[in-house]
Amino acid sequence: MINPDEIAKDQLRSIIERIERLEEEKKALSEDIKEVYAEAKGNGYDTKVLRKVVSIRKQDRDERQEQEAILDLYLQALGIN
Repeated sequence: MINPDEIAKDQLRSIIERIERLEEEKKALSEDIKEVYAEAKGNGYDTKVLRKVVSIRKQDRDERQEQEAILDLYLQALGIN
């Protein structure tokens, strides 16, 4: 007869191992991204601006336009724009 506790332990172990593998992959990807930014910096690109461009590209058009409108409003209110 199969012990239910043993099944739960095996399932839990499997879940933990999957999470650990994914965390390792995430760390490796993070290091790869850092290397690309370092390469870009070495080629004269501003990494802060590159990060902003990546962030903007993640947004959909409507969301981006809304944020730009709010930013313009705030800048006008502060007399910056």
